[in-house]
Amino acid sequence: MKRITIDPITRLEGHGRIEIFLNDDGDVENLYFQVPELRGFEKFCEGRPVEELSQIVTKICGVCPGCHHMGAGKAADAVYGVTPPPTALKLRELFYMAHFVHSHIAHFYALAAPDFVVGPKAPAAERNILGVIGKVGVEVGTEVLKQRRIAQEIQALLGGHQTHVVMNIPGGVRKGLTEDERRDIVEKAKGFIEFSKFSLNIFNNVVLSNNEYVDIILKGPYSLNLYSMGLVDENNKVNFYDGKVRVVDQEGKEHCKYSPEDYMEYVAERVEPWSYLKFPYLKKIGWKGFVDGVDSGVYHATPLSRLNASDGMATPLAQVEYEKMFEILGGKPVHATLAMHWARLVELLYASERLLELAEDPEITGRELRVKLENKPTEGVGIVEAQRGTLTHHYWTDEKGIVTKVNIIVGTTNNNAAICMSLKKAAQGLIKKGVDVDEGILNMIEMGFRAYDPCFSCATHNLPGKMPLIVNFRDLNGEVIRSVKRD
Repeated sequence: MKRITIDPITRLEGHGRIEIFLNDDGDVENLYFQVPELRGFEKFCEGRPVEELSQIVTKICGVCPGCHHMGAGKAADAVYGVTPPPTALKLRELFYMAHFVHSHIAHFYALAAPDFVVGPKAPAAERNILGVIGKVGVEVGTEVLKQRRIAQEIQALLGGHQTHVVMNIPGGVRKGLTEDERRDIVEKAKGFIEFSKFSLNIFNNVVLSNNEYVDIILKGPYSLNLYSMGLVDENNKVNFYDGKVRVVDQEGKEHCKYSPEDYMEYVAERVEPWSYLKFPYLKKIGWKGFVDGVDSGVYHATPLSRLNASDGMATPLAQVEYEKMFEILGGKPVHATLAMHWARLVELLYASERLLELAEDPEITGRELRVKLENKPTEGVGIVEAQRGTLTHHYWTDEKGIVTKVNIIVGTTNNNAAICMSLKKAAQGLIKKGVDVDEGILNMIEMGFRAYDPCFSCATHNLPGKMPLIVNFRDLNGEVIRSVKRD
């Protein structure tokens, strides 16, 4: 038995490694995707006033603090049984669309594009943002930084800070928007729309026009036949901030659709001894292991999953791109893992359009920003779509609003089983007897997780709130000769 280790894996938030085991014939026998870090934010939050959690959870991760802030804000609203005024809800969503814009731009250009614009087998030193700029031009790199900066400025304006957000309070938001600020955001949103079109054009010219890349997407060893999860509005259109969670099966038929407070009826969680990352699955189907197909409870929650689970986009330009994507890829649902990158750009356009819609809404500068808290706090659930997938915050409190228990299921956690399966399938398809396993091959295996835009800092929680540890000592043949265990 031969072992190949990829450690550390690259272009992600957090830490992880991939252990690949080959049999005597040189084929992949098994693969383990291990997350060796634990950040127990669910435990950190216990004993704190629930109104503080929306600020505490932004520290979980510097990549998606706005997601946790919004999920926490909605959960705190539910704890007190209140609905913020329309202006407050629109301000929250306005902030959130800017958050999506900056994150999707960052992932496409800095994390995904090196594999396609530079090339999946290009030298490692060139597979980065500088390599991308070298291919598409310095002016493009400048525009990428500019648009991300502008999106961050909008977040800082509305949230108090682009990372350490203090916007939400139970029942509303802390501050409103002036007319001058609104007009400024309108112009910036128009710029986002044009940049989104430009990014889709790059994808069309660089990726879709390259037959090798199209073959990798459609015929490469990456596709998984899984259920798809995403938040939808009352018309089953994609929505990042509010709505119900919809899950469709491998043929696009609705499996379930639930409100946030009912999530525990549909999603269960399990742990494996080799990872600190939980493995959610569809409860009514059950856990059948790391297998795909209609009888498996494994699902994914990604930009592509959101588009699969919806009946379309709620803005016109994004709808056109939505239809184009599914037409070229052969219809809904699409199970090609690498198509997540395309779906992410469609979402970038949607977030830009929606940001403009909200900025042009007269109610966005209203003065009613919060409601009174008159109910006794109990428990509440808040669900939003993070860039990486459906995000659930569930809080329990005592009668004084002090948090007694927290459960968080983040986007990457939803995708954990799917990531493991994608990596194993990629490795089995790429590593064969006689194949020279070089850096290019290993990078193409990493592409199996990179499409998910994973954030392991967010995702590493453990069900009992403990940090069990097993240390295995192996001999030269890889056989375990001694184990040390801490429960």
